[in-house]
Amino acid sequence: MSETEKKVVLAYSGGLDTSCILLWLKEKGYQVIAYMVVIEDLREVFLSSFVWPAIACGLIYEDRYLLGTAIARPCISEGLVRLAKGENAHIIAHGATGKGNDQVRFELNCYSLCPDIQILAPWREKEFYTRFSGRTDLLKYAQQNGIPISVTPKEPWSTDANLLHVSYESGILENPNALVPKEIYKMTRDPLCSPTEPEEIEIKFERGYPSSVERLKNNETFLTPLEIMQCLNEVGNLHGIGRIDIVENRFIGLKSRGIYESPGATILYKAHQDLEIFILDREVLRIKSYLTSKMSDYVYNGFWFSPEFDFVRNSILYSQKYVNGTVRLKLYKGNVSVLSRHSKTSLYNQSLVSMDVQGDFEPEDVGGFIRTQAYRLKEFNRFKEQCDI
Repeated sequence: MSETEKKVVLAYSGGLDTSCILLWLKEKGYQVIAYMVVIEDLREVFLSSFVWPAIACGLIYEDRYLLGTAIARPCISEGLVRLAKGENAHIIAHGATGKGNDQVRFELNCYSLCPDIQILAPWREKEFYTRFSGRTDLLKYAQQNGIPISVTPKEPWSTDANLLHVSYESGILENPNALVPKEIYKMTRDPLCSPTEPEEIEIKFERGYPSSVERLKNNETFLTPLEIMQCLNEVGNLHGIGRIDIVENRFIGLKSRGIYESPGATILYKAHQDLEIFILDREVLRIKSYLTSKMSDYVYNGFWFSPEFDFVRNSILYSQKYVNGTVRLKLYKGNVSVLSRHSKTSLYNQSLVSMDVQGDFEPEDVGGFIRTQAYRLKEFNRFKEQCDI
């Protein structure tokens, strides 16, 4: 095998798995290039190219999970492929387990971006998984080889963190009936220990994308994507917002338990959802809701760079050209409450809907509308009576 063929770009998180895999690859004779997104600083790219479209499209998996890990994978994959091409490396390795979602996400993304790339997944290599049956073996290997790691027997779970969220899984969390240790959370404080006074903020959206956040108590305004997310993470942390403990359905067919913290993303999701309902036509909103569910599945399952994802994303973002306005929110004890909303592009017509002003609405028209709707119900009732005789 040539030097080029032995060159591997490793998606390196600095955690237990990839730290051990790095040394294992070197033992196997590979020249390893460890790629960490924090070194390249992709925060603005991550937010503007991945998180903001996800917010505008309302992405949420199984109605609860805001896809913090899944959204990061295509961003990381772009960096991996870019580095591999620059270093003339033909192999990309990762530390995703053989039972998880990330192996699918990383590999589908990398194959989409570079069809000729080769993938090395140690957790699917028999030589590797027979040597390391689990985290206990990895911990022992790390200790024997002086590998610095943050995971300890006192914190037996896996952690994945980025600007959008922190996730926790495996270890003691694999028992769905086990209570989550209070000390596990890193991104949010306990809602019971949050301030006794609520805080109000205003979020402005332009074409569905967040464009500014204002903390009303001190009139601070934040404008760039990074400033906005950092501000919302800070206030979300302060008020204990964005914690969930769920069992979800992995793409490969297994159920898994995940603990997630998404303070800023939770605030943005609720604000955008309220503004969108205020602005969009009812039928457009219903079609968009269906497409959002499909797009959430695509992201969760690793199809960010697929043709179906492009089609659905462009369809949804077309509806967002009208989603312009401001939402006022109250943050308190883990809750996000919408106080008001304002938009110059809303279909809301106060004079038409008012109980105090007739406007252009003709009440007598409603009688015919109701009678027409009733025909189907009357006929069904008649049918039931005949069948029950």
